Amino acid sequence: MEKWEEIFERLKENEATEEKFFQVEKQILSILNFRDLFNVLLTEIERIFDLPAVWLTLIEDCDAARLIPMLEAETELATRLRQVRRRQFDALLGKTREPLLVDKHTDRFTSLFPADTKWDVGSLALVPIWMDGEVIGSLNFGDTDPRRYTPDQDPRLLHRLGVKVSVCLSNVTAHEKLSFLAYHDALTGLLNRRVMANALAREVDRSKRYGHRLSVVFIDVDDFKTVNDTYGHECGDALLQHLAGLLSSCCRVSDIVARFAGDEFVLILPESDVQSAGYLMDRVCSRVGNRPLETPSASVPYSISFGIAELSADAPETPEALLQRADQQLYRVKRSKKPQTDRQPGRVIAFPESFDPSKKQKP
Repeated sequence: MEKWEEIFERLKENEATEEKFFQVEKQILSILNFRDLFNVLLTEIERIFDLPAVWLTLIEDCDAARLIPMLEAETELATRLRQVRRRQFDALLGKTREPLLVDKHTDRFTSLFPADTKWDVGSLALVPIWMDGEVIGSLNFGDTDPRRYTPDQDPRLLHRLGVKVSVCLSNVTAHEKLSFLAYHDALTGLLNRRVMANALAREVDRSKRYGHRLSVVFIDVDDFKTVNDTYGHECGDALLQHLAGLLSSCCRVSDIVARFAGDEFVLILPESDVQSAGYLMDRVCSRVGNRPLETPSASVPYSISFGIAELSADAPETPEALLQRADQQLYRVKRSKKPQTDRQPGRVIAFPESFDPSKKQKP
């Protein structure tokens, strides 16, 4: 009789556990963005299974990991995500899709834990997740109780959850890619031309309404065709990505950096006049001169030219006209080539005539 009672109790426990897994699976399959994926998947698993540690480990070079940076400013995400190198991940879990249950020497897996976490983990369940047939990381559960996850347990429910999470992550990644590309340039990751036009119209309207300064910078790469012809189009693409990163790093959070077309970029600088825009471009040009594109086969020097236009308070103009003035200024600079010698000997960067580098920047 006692044996049957024991079996009955075990069946009830298994049924309750399966119901918990079902609750999680039901919620995640309709998710279409990373924010909800993390909030629902990880938070709900933590709540439903009463776990102190639930997090995701992703391999750095997978598509999902490349889209994660848009969320990394969120503090909550930083405590629930770890990105690692593929070699590092494979050394611990290999390429299997089967869950790994660990109840001894859990400290071997701390490199998979989120940074700065100090969990006292007695046992672990590491559930591989995959996309396009390739393992890209793991969904991880940690408990202080060393008996919570032991190697002799049946991992089928964990494996099933791994399948559902993998499907969900594939859907989310595809959806986020489409959403990202609707607003961003596919090559550089900067805002695309359409979004830039909308942002410029908004900033022009705001500048006129409140009487704030607004400047626009039109930039292109000098002799970009020569770079493509000399080093190849892959190098040309890498150069555009390199410059996009450099521009973003020099600008303020409030500035708008966009790829206009080809090798052309646009900066929209709220609360900036021509002089302050010129100082920004002085910093940009200094970095361009000091940081050539480094490829495995060559160091590729390059230079840029730019034109600056400031919104006129006396004669209000359209966003298109403001952008056109910056573009015209750029081409006047390129034609006249009245250069200011850059800090690197033998290199020149063209500055618009309206910028006076001798003036001190206002505090």
